[in-house]
Amino acid sequence: MQIPFLARAAAALLAAALPALAAAQGYPSKPIKIIVPYSPGGTTDLLARLVGQKLTERMGQPVIVDNKPGANGMIGTDAVAKAAPDGYTLGIASPGSHGANASLYKGTITYDTLKDFTPVTQAVTAPFLLVVHPSLGVSTVKELVAAAKSKPGEISYASGGSGSSQHMAMELFKTMAGVDLTHVPYKGSAASYPDLLGGTVKAEIDVLPTALPHVKSGKLKVLATGSPKRLTLLPEVPTIAESGVPGYESTSWYGFVAPANLPKDVLAKLYAEISRALQQPDVVEKLTSAGVIVVASKPEEFSAFIKSEVDKAAKVVKAANIKPD
Repeated sequence: MQIPFLARAAAALLAAALPALAAAQGYPSKPIKIIVPYSPGGTTDLLARLVGQKLTERMGQPVIVDNKPGANGMIGTDAVAKAAPDGYTLGIASPGSHGANASLYKGTITYDTLKDFTPVTQAVTAPFLLVVHPSLGVSTVKELVAAAKSKPGEISYASGGSGSSQHMAMELFKTMAGVDLTHVPYKGSAASYPDLLGGTVKAEIDVLPTALPHVKSGKLKVLATGSPKRLTLLPEVPTIAESGVPGYESTSWYGFVAPANLPKDVLAKLYAEISRALQQPDVVEKLTSAGVIVVASKPEEFSAFIKSEVDKAAKVVKAANIKPD
C-alpha cells in the first residue's frame, strides 16, 4: 500500500528538481554580470575584467562588469546578496565586504556575510607592505616600534577609511606590537597618498600594487611585508613577523561569490571556468604584474576562509574599538 505513495513522492521530488537541473545543463543562456563593489581602476576591477573576458570566450555569453561602489563595499555586495541564485549575477568579495563589515556595521549591515552568499573561489591574495615616509627616520620595524613607544600617539598612519583592509592591518600591527599610532582615514587608499608622499602622515600598510611604485621611486621606504613568508618579488624585504612582531600575518584578498542557494551544478561550472581562467598564462602574468598572487581555492575552502576572516576582523574591531567613519 505504501508503494504508490512512495512512487508519487519520488515523482514529485524529481519534478521539483528538473527545472534546476535543466537550468544548470543549459547554463549560461544569457549574459552574466559581475558586480564590483568598488570604483573602476583598482585591483578588484582588473580581476573582474580579466576573468570576465576569459569567461566570455569560454562560455559563449557576454560577461558584464558592473561597478557599484560605496559604503565600504556594502552597496554592491548587497546587490549580489539580493540577486537571483541562478549564476547570472556574481560579485567580487574582499576583506571589507566579507570580513570587517560584519562587525564594523553590526546592526545596520543589510546582508549576512555568512548566509547570503555562495562562495565560488578566493581568486587572489594581495600582499601588504608596511611603508613609511623617509622623514620619519626609521629603516626597520624594530626602529618604528621603538619610535612609536618613545612618543605614543605622535606618529600618524593613513588608511583607506575606517574598517578598510589597510586600517585593519595596521590596527592588528598596533595590537601585536604594543604601540600607539594615530589613525588618519581617507576615502580610499589612493586619496591618502598625497599626504603620505608629502610627509603629513608618516606610515601606511597598503597592498603591494599601490605602494610599490612609490617605494621604487624612493618617495617611500618599505620596512616589511605582511605576508607569512618573504615575497619572490621582494626577497630582500623581511616579513613583519620576522622583524620583531612574531605571528603577525595580514594580506588583502579578493574572490568571487554568488547569491546563496546557487545550484550545485552551476557552482561547479563557475568554479571550473573561473579557476581555469585564473590559471591562464596571460592572466597570471597580468595579475602578477599588478602585484597579486593567484590562489583559485575550492568553494568549500573559500567558505571556511571567509568565516575565519569574519572572526579575525571581529577581534580586531573589538580590541581597537573601531567605529565607522
